[in-house]
Amino acid sequence: MEKFINTIIKFKWFIAILIPLFTIAMGTQLKHLEFEGSYRIWFGEDSKILHDYDNFRGYFGNDDAVSIIFKDENGVMNKKALKVIDRITKRLWETPYIARVDSLTNYQYIHTNERDPDDILVEDFIQDIDSLSLQDLEKKSLIIPHEDQILGHVISKDLKTTMIIARMTPKSGDSPVVSKFLKEAVEKIVAQESDSAYEFHFVGGPILNMTFIELGTHDATTYTPIVLIISMVLLWIIFRRASGMLLSISVVIFTFVIVLSIQVMLGYKINNFTANIPVFIVAIGIADAMHLFWIYLMGRHKGLDNIQAIHYSVNKNFLPIFLTSLTTAVGFASLGISDVIPVKTLGIATANAALLAFILTILFVPAVLAIINPKIKSKDIDLKQKKPHLFSHKYAQFIINNDTKIILASFIIFASIGLGLAKVQVDSNTVRYFSEDVPFRKTVNFLQDNLTGPMSYEVVVDSKRMDGIKDPKFMKEVERFYIEFKQTYPSLRHISSLTDIVKKYNEVMNHSKTIPDSQNLIAQYLLLYSLSLPQGMEINDRMDVDEQRLRLSAQMNIVNTSLDLEMIEWITAWWAKTDYSATVQGQTAMFAHMQHDVTDTLIQSISLAILAVSFMMLVIFRRIRMIPFFIIPNVLPIVLVIGIMGWFGMTIDIGVAISGAIIIGVAVDDTIHFLIKYQEARRKGYNFEDSLSYVMQYAGSAIIFTTIILSSAFMIFSFSQFLPNVNFGIVTAVALVIAVLVDLLMLPALLSKFDGKDKSTLLA
Repeated sequence: MEKFINTIIKFKWFIAILIPLFTIAMGTQLKHLEFEGSYRIWFGEDSKILHDYDNFRGYFGNDDAVSIIFKDENGVMNKKALKVIDRITKRLWETPYIARVDSLTNYQYIHTNERDPDDILVEDFIQDIDSLSLQDLEKKSLIIPHEDQILGHVISKDLKTTMIIARMTPKSGDSPVVSKFLKEAVEKIVAQESDSAYEFHFVGGPILNMTFIELGTHDATTYTPIVLIISMVLLWIIFRRASGMLLSISVVIFTFVIVLSIQVMLGYKINNFTANIPVFIVAIGIADAMHLFWIYLMGRHKGLDNIQAIHYSVNKNFLPIFLTSLTTAVGFASLGISDVIPVKTLGIATANAALLAFILTILFVPAVLAIINPKIKSKDIDLKQKKPHLFSHKYAQFIINNDTKIILASFIIFASIGLGLAKVQVDSNTVRYFSEDVPFRKTVNFLQDNLTGPMSYEVVVDSKRMDGIKDPKFMKEVERFYIEFKQTYPSLRHISSLTDIVKKYNEVMNHSKTIPDSQNLIAQYLLLYSLSLPQGMEINDRMDVDEQRLRLSAQMNIVNTSLDLEMIEWITAWWAKTDYSATVQGQTAMFAHMQHDVTDTLIQSISLAILAVSFMMLVIFRRIRMIPFFIIPNVLPIVLVIGIMGWFGMTIDIGVAISGAIIIGVAVDDTIHFLIKYQEARRKGYNFEDSLSYVMQYAGSAIIFTTIILSSAFMIFSFSQFLPNVNFGIVTAVALVIAVLVDLLMLPALLSKFDGKDKSTLLA
């Protein structure tokens, strides 16, 4: 070790110049940094969910759309509102990447010709708006409640709210460039209607994608500087020295610039989770530099010169900060097993950052200290003194005198709060990823409150034979499904398919709004309807080319994903009891299935982190009976935080899911510093009381200060509008505070019971 430190000191100028220059060179790659907001980033290319969805689009085209919604308190069946709908509809038809537009005005209305009752017409519901009289508008208003295809879909039951739906061309929603173009195009279209005084709302895939990108960009460009500033202020308060502050901050800046640059070079794009990599690195990287500088200061205060203090600090800190960096890396790396791609990317990148931060700390900090040789007054304290300072002494006495009470109180708290685990639910609903004041979330809430369900299920029913969807028996089963689905789940707001067209034709032809018993008649109805449609309004998006599979579109209210999965299972089970089968497709179903990935991420990553960290600690301390002493302090905070969530009815989302492994990876740092210093003291022959005092004197303050910085950094996420970040930040910050309390109270209390009177010690 001495040779290693001397080498750093010898090449101090080389190291101090090379690392910043290398960082600057790598940083030039950041100009190519891009954000990705597509739904596809959440799934791997070999994902079965993604594969099934792509197959669905191959049969039926794109289910993605961008929609414009507005409300007229006096009802939209007036010339002003109808003209707005008509103009927006026509402009959307002319917009690139739009395959079809559906609205109130161009709804293909099936009716008889007033002059010739035997003539069936299919035409735009609203035509030649200027020529419509009040009586005409009133007549149209009376028709709408009987049109199942549009009522509760493009117009509300009170006729006050309407939606224009622009379906996108296949695969156009996969590109963030297209999403940005369509969002801006829609904004320009409605800007031309500013004189109408309507408040327009936008919803759909492109809006969701751009919301992801905008919030990710905002968080990355806002919270990283804020966390850096807060960290600098706290470091200044702790050290009261610019050198300590700047050295610590420099290390983390070097680290995250290099890591992000490598991400760019490997072709990765930033998303809402990986945008937080700089903040994570600030939080985990500062701890290494802080511990190193803290012990360096102690050495200088005790009379060591600059070079001696560098040797003293590196010797005391190399092993603990190496181990803490390794365990932190393990915590993040355990996220690499997740099937949620942004989480996997975040875990692997940040794990590498933890190791890089260690390397930069152990090289850059000693090298710069050797150059600047900060002026630090000696306090003339004997470096080898055994007598602890007053606070450390009182702390040790408090633990020894109250060890039983501390353990008992910890157990009661653990048991009481831990019962909340049984109440915790998982929710991966993408709408709930955004706070209530985000425009996209406001629009979704407005849509649900005023018109229809904003979430869509695409139910694909297989009739099992070519032309099978025209079979009356099949269509009647579809109708029965409609009824039972609505009765079972009130969250269903609207459902439609070709059966509605068949029933409408039968109503017009035979005055019976039912499915006819003749397959030939059903085929004739669909043929007549198809021949009457204008270009672009075909029905090939409602069935496959063999007319074997039928697509049902169901609009649902926002529910948690547990209910989504329950409804999806109910749908497939319902059809399994018939002669047919069904699958549920669409982006809502895709994200609902992600709940399993969220749960697996939480359980598997925590389990892997615990196993890996336990193995590492066993290798370090070589005492199998010590395993509970480093598992309990690091698992307990997670159990308590999630238990609290259960008691308060909070749900686990992807942000909470990733926090578990990270908490273990970061919180174990305090345990390692504590136990290594405790081990040092016991090996020196200190009794238990003096050993605790030694720990508090050489590690306690640094543990407390790093926790303050870490918690402050993570708590910044509570101001985000991306709720997984909010939940991650709060859960992690609270858990780290709990962790430091457990490490400084429960852990020494346990040691007092099991090691307090044993001179050989558990760790010797």
